[in-house]
Amino acid sequence: MTNMVDLRRLIPRTDAVLADPRFTEPLARYGRAQVKAAVNEAQRLARTGDIGPDAVPEAALGLLARHGPRRVVNATGVLLHTNLGRAPLSDAAVRALSLAAGTTDIELDLGTGRRGRRGRTALAALAAAVPDAEAVHVVNNNAAALVLAVTTLAQGREVVISRGEMVEIGDGFRLPDLLVATGARLREVGTTNRTRVRDYAEAIGEHTGAVLKVHPSNYRIEGFTGTPDIPALAALCRERGVPLVADAGSGLLRPEPLLPEEPDTATWLHQGADLVTASGDKLLGGPQCGLVFGRADLVERLRRHPLARALRVDKLTLAALEATLTGGDNPTSSGLSAKPQELRRRAEALAARLKEAGVSAWAVESTGTVGGGAAPGVTLPGAAVALDASLTEVLRAATPAVLGRVERGHLLLDLRAVPAGDDDLIFETVVAACT
Repeated sequence: MTNMVDLRRLIPRTDAVLADPRFTEPLARYGRAQVKAAVNEAQRLARTGDIGPDAVPEAALGLLARHGPRRVVNATGVLLHTNLGRAPLSDAAVRALSLAAGTTDIELDLGTGRRGRRGRTALAALAAAVPDAEAVHVVNNNAAALVLAVTTLAQGREVVISRGEMVEIGDGFRLPDLLVATGARLREVGTTNRTRVRDYAEAIGEHTGAVLKVHPSNYRIEGFTGTPDIPALAALCRERGVPLVADAGSGLLRPEPLLPEEPDTATWLHQGADLVTASGDKLLGGPQCGLVFGRADLVERLRRHPLARALRVDKLTLAALEATLTGGDNPTSSGLSAKPQELRRRAEALAARLKEAGVSAWAVESTGTVGGGAAPGVTLPGAAVALDASLTEVLRAATPAVLGRVERGHLLLDLRAVPAGDDDLIFETVVAACT
């Protein structure tokens, strides 16, 4: 008689699955109860024959992966990847989030026991970072900052803007549609490629609420082009008594030698812009928010507008923003300033380890970008680990997911946006994917 093996007896026990090192991170993220439920469901699938007994751990991890968000190692070479949440937060910001998740003095002055200015310490840190600003304000993203500024200054009036700056932002949203939704009328001047000061001068009149200058952060026009700079527009606006609102976009607060063409908030204010708006989750390296800097009277008008209440940020954003401003370097600044030779050294070391583990890998030169709609056309020389392109989908489905980019038939894991401490994680994930 042939001995029949009951495959159900081969299904791993729950405690054995939970002891698998791959479950360390899911246990910390989701908690034991949720992870255990996923393991039990995978065991049920094994008992019904839908999966093999050996596939229980992988099936459980797959079930957990449906509970987002999932951790992703950004090895694409794009420093601020919009689809991956743009700027990763600093350790200081993460600690601040943990503290702010509880009960805090967000609107209470503990010294007097009376109600205090919401987010006053975060606002103070933002003001200290840009001394040229008389006042500052924070809303939930840069588009909201523009909407608030235009609604406050030009609702029912005209906004003068160059045709070459009527951009489309993410997910198909267009700046003209956004501005018209405020109740303002657009007065377009100039042409797609050239706009002059006199075009603005001829358009400004008794119905003008503001002049808007938009930095084309996500595209670049080359050739026969021209547009007035901030000093020229500021002089005209002062002469006509019209506020100049400038959208810097990228969140660069001060000049950055590595990005000489990218405008910064401090410089534009110093050159005469009345209000400057920017994003918090781009080159600043903080949480998603919209930053407003400028004249105290105008900022106060924005702050007291009824729409400001609908656009205000929560205590978590304020805490992360303050920690970003006061906590030193963050992943974005570190990634931007990473030296190509150091990235090459890391790539060679990682490739050598993978080869020893039986994985075909080698170090190559690589060119990254800033991303996030900032510094278009700027390239960041660095290094990557090249792998077989067949690993692309496998690594994307791994835990954590590892995302690279495919070039010339190979998967490149660019280390520009990868903290050095994650090299071991990439090694372990790639080896697991290959085995």
